[in-house]
Amino acid sequence: MHIHILGICGTFMGGLAALARAAGHRVTGCDAGVYPPMSEQLQALGIELIEGFGAEQMALKPDCYVVGNVVSRALGPDGTPKFPLMEAVLDAGARYSSGPQWLSEHILHGRHVLAVAGTHGKTSTSAMLAWILEQAGQQPGFLIGGVPQNFGVSARLGAAAAPFVIEADEYDTAFFDKRSKFVHYRPRTAVLNNLEFDHADIFDDLAAIERQFHHLLRTVPASGRVIFNGLEESLARVLNLGCWSEQRSFGSAVSDFCAEGEADDFVLCQRGQAAGRVRWGLSGLHNQLNALAAAAAAEHVGVSVARSASALGRFEGVKRRLEVRGQVRVPVGGPASGAGAPADEAATTITVYDDFAHHPSAMRTTIDGLRRQLDRHGSSGQRILALFEPRSNTMKLGTMKAQLPWSLEQADLAFCHSGGLGWDAAAALAPMGARAQVAADIDTLVQQAVAAAEPGDHLLCMSNGGFGGVHPKLLAALQQRFGAPPDA
Repeated sequence: MHIHILGICGTFMGGLAALARAAGHRVTGCDAGVYPPMSEQLQALGIELIEGFGAEQMALKPDCYVVGNVVSRALGPDGTPKFPLMEAVLDAGARYSSGPQWLSEHILHGRHVLAVAGTHGKTSTSAMLAWILEQAGQQPGFLIGGVPQNFGVSARLGAAAAPFVIEADEYDTAFFDKRSKFVHYRPRTAVLNNLEFDHADIFDDLAAIERQFHHLLRTVPASGRVIFNGLEESLARVLNLGCWSEQRSFGSAVSDFCAEGEADDFVLCQRGQAAGRVRWGLSGLHNQLNALAAAAAAEHVGVSVARSASALGRFEGVKRRLEVRGQVRVPVGGPASGAGAPADEAATTITVYDDFAHHPSAMRTTIDGLRRQLDRHGSSGQRILALFEPRSNTMKLGTMKAQLPWSLEQADLAFCHSGGLGWDAAAALAPMGARAQVAADIDTLVQQAVAAAEPGDHLLCMSNGGFGGVHPKLLAALQQRFGAPPDA
């Protein structure tokens, strides 16, 4: 089959393209502003990429057009269609499908699907679960909204008939199918990691999202398993709407799966009995909960909790999840090194991180995780400088702007990129006083952060986009100010 994917450079659609290619289909695609790294990954797979959504692409005559949710029936300022290819597909009566539907029918059908849903932690939990199954010899397939360091790719077909792990997004499917993506996946194992309000551009309130999560539960067979976070009242409401499958809880002390110990060194317990120990380089309570969810899901396909714990000890994390992008060494006695620097120290470092956090709760959790990590390693006096951009549709609408001071509470300083916002970021951050600064462009934001930086600082950049290439800009500016080369 030849499929032509509209919006191929998105994380989900790019992963779908890789899976389709691996399954033996001919794949082409188009997008606006085709850019690395997805463009390079797809080209390496031999997938032809076309810039834009021009109607002339009808000449490709694929068997099916697979439509990403970036595509709409919107009109430009001059009244012409923003996506003329889609209009041509409709006019011609050509065959088309949404990405989730095509994936369900051509990749997931007949396989044991393990779907990981939740407002936060979907990518990390999916990556952990896929790694556990890999270490157990099951050679799983997966489609994840990030790149697990253990695999180096975001999607893999896996062995024939092997389990398939998928990140189950509640965002809508396509302009012609406003159901959540995850209702197409028909999992036998469904993980409900957490649930709070998000996606204000498509959901009116939390109850509307809870309804979609309940639709997911309706697709799980009686022989399937629903795994849920026992700490979440919203998930309790979802389950109370009806659940027809086996249930397993995690998180609370009375859950089926719980943890004892610190987030980077803890015992996994199954029904109150110690079953395995996890020692790893990740931090934060959120990652401990993600580990519990992954272990509970793996147990449903025959992997013991002890084996899951062993595999998690070798889990290397996911790109853009508190990922160190570089460090700058500050020699003692060098520029701005501080008069109080210990004479026996060869150098002090400033570290730059990248993280995908964009929802206020995720931002707070990420900062908390870094703070705990520093405390555990005897670096409690070191500062965290949080740089962020409210880039998601929800944040651009300003729906959660009042939560920003709370989300940044544990950061020593905060720097907000306010470009493109329709609300006053400075006013929203006013409760933080001098601890918060706002910049309308990336270069000014970098200047502000570098001017405030001191030896030993940790600069945490949070965005669900490219953040204007802020990381290399920060490292270059820090190098220039402190006079030491960055460790990339």
